[in-house]
Amino acid sequence: MDDRPTARQRAARAPDSLAPDSRPRLPDWLRVRLPGGGPAADTTRRLRRLGLHTVCEEARCPNQGECWGAGTATLMILGDTCTRACRFCAVRTGNPRRALDAGEPEAAARAVAEAGLRYVVLTSVDRDDLPDGGAAHFAATVRAIRAAVPEVLVEVLAPDYLGADLRTVLAAGPRVFAHNVEVVPRLAPCVRDRRASWDRSIECLRQAREVAPAIPTKSSLMVGLGEEPDEVLDALHALRGAGVAIVTIGQYLRPSARHHPVARYVPPGEFAEIEAIARGMGFEFVAAGPLVRSSYRAAELFATRRLDARAAELFATRHLDARTAELFATRHLDARTAELLATRRLDARTAELFATRRLDARAGGCGGDRGDAG
Repeated sequence: MDDRPTARQRAARAPDSLAPDSRPRLPDWLRVRLPGGGPAADTTRRLRRLGLHTVCEEARCPNQGECWGAGTATLMILGDTCTRACRFCAVRTGNPRRALDAGEPEAAARAVAEAGLRYVVLTSVDRDDLPDGGAAHFAATVRAIRAAVPEVLVEVLAPDYLGADLRTVLAAGPRVFAHNVEVVPRLAPCVRDRRASWDRSIECLRQAREVAPAIPTKSSLMVGLGEEPDEVLDALHALRGAGVAIVTIGQYLRPSARHHPVARYVPPGEFAEIEAIARGMGFEFVAAGPLVRSSYRAAELFATRRLDARAAELFATRHLDARTAELFATRHLDARTAELLATRRLDARTAELFATRRLDARAGGCGGDRGDAG
């Protein structure tokens, strides 16, 4: 009989380093509104009916309210049970015993078509129980979505595929290929599952860039787990060296007492400093902030080439809301008006009137300069 612990048991046996932390009260900048009715409820019902999962729910993403309220979601395929037990992640772990829903690709395509999405992030659990890690299923889902909605752009946030499995996914034609390194190299052994490693993740990203140079690569780092500032910069240098074009950096939030503790809550000012340094390294796009996650909507808009760096920065730092970012991205709102709105010198209603050409530039400028709106 095999007495080795299961993935779930390994995660539950929290060593002293994972004991409940004495972290301070959650700071105001990390408090967000939970999903409500309207588009958020519509998204929930649609996904439930089609038997689909989202990483928004499974990983308890703090941006769920914003994204679902905007009618978007990051779909999670290959089931809801991960074969790995990373100590930062809230997704269920276990052995799926090679179970695979053959209808999932078509169900995902129907969900995207019904929701009218223009940009889809497709991610998955790790499936070490499958010979190809689920790469063929992943690729089939990308193809099904593109066939159902030809104009949709698909970003894949994939496991650490290498070689033939990686080529299978890239051949399906995603708009962006993403794989997350998650943490700085020193912390990887104690935070990620033993089957994952920093070196393998970097190699995945390097190979993706080599195999499909026309597809931009993307990765994400969490901070607040005990890393040093220079380790963050070294990690960013390594990502850039692997050809990564898009990077996001966000605050780690502990899902439960069983997970790795939060060492500290990084203030917004430090994120701004990291972002500025990363931009200087040559990344095409950087989003850094307490609530930024790998599937953050600013990065999606950037990937469609409809949002410039200034608007993306304002949006990522919560100075520009989703509606205004979309108006700007579709060229209905110019950079000056977006900046006035972001600095609270122009209210949202005035900006929308201006964007739809029902208010001329002079009137918009006067309204903003008075500083009495919003």
